[in-house]
Amino acid sequence: MGRVKVLVCDPIHEDGVELMREAGFEVDLKTSIGGDELAEIIGGYDAIVVRSQTKVTKEVLTESGGLRVIARAGVGLDNIDFDEAKKRGIEVVNSPEASSNAVAELVIGFMLSLARRIPEADASTKRAEWIKRRLSGFELKGKTLGVIGFGRIGFLVAKKAGALGMRVLTYDVIIEKLTDHVEMVAAEAVSLETLLSSSDFVTVHVPLITQTRHMIGRKEIKMMKRGSYIINAARGGVVDEEALREALTDGLLAGAALDVYEEEPQRDISLVGLESVVCTPHIGAATEEAQRANSTIIAEKLIKIFS
Repeated sequence: MGRVKVLVCDPIHEDGVELMREAGFEVDLKTSIGGDELAEIIGGYDAIVVRSQTKVTKEVLTESGGLRVIARAGVGLDNIDFDEAKKRGIEVVNSPEASSNAVAELVIGFMLSLARRIPEADASTKRAEWIKRRLSGFELKGKTLGVIGFGRIGFLVAKKAGALGMRVLTYDVIIEKLTDHVEMVAAEAVSLETLLSSSDFVTVHVPLITQTRHMIGRKEIKMMKRGSYIINAARGGVVDEEALREALTDGLLAGAALDVYEEEPQRDISLVGLESVVCTPHIGAATEEAQRANSTIIAEKLIKIFS
């Protein structure tokens, strides 16, 4: 294998960096690089590795020179101008398989937090308050979970929820996903309207593309069961945040759990500041296991491409 030059633009686990170097790659770590600097040097590399921080825009790709691969250590590709890369013959790869379990476990944690009011109980106890009588919750067993998007993460969420004794409904526009997998987790494939109107919890697991932006908007939220909960650990923008805030304020929904937002970090906290909202700063893939896997999977894919 010839000397391959790789630029790592965002922090990744050292195991992946070591794999690439062992394969003979020349790896440069510039993990605080800005857009202008990236545009100046990108043409000197065969591949770049990014996470979500670095934006690989059309302007950056205009200076891409001999770049052959953009590797995203993670799931979403919304920080990469995919069409421009394709136009220039640059291959784009990612590692969606790496963080699936981490995100699925976070969703289960969100449901438990909402059902048992864990964040509120924790905060009040730390304030030396003893509000035990006001913290009555409910059990997940016997409740219905609606999973929108039945890829890797949706499947794992359904499997874990089933183990907790929940009824699981699923909806996916790619019917083959449902046909192949629902029986494996004892889930029921239903229409989106049936899922929304029948579920105690709704969790979305779809990529953010033109067709899915605000796919859960005012119309869809109004279909949901009164007193139900919505979870978004997929991508900000899939759920219309203004419509969600209104539904929570009006009492249509009992609560929400959010790990992703339309603006990150968000400046407007009118939604996340509500007591009925459990929120985290986009930590779905923030586990030691997932970050190691993101790094090593991307390294292995680059090694395969350049071999």
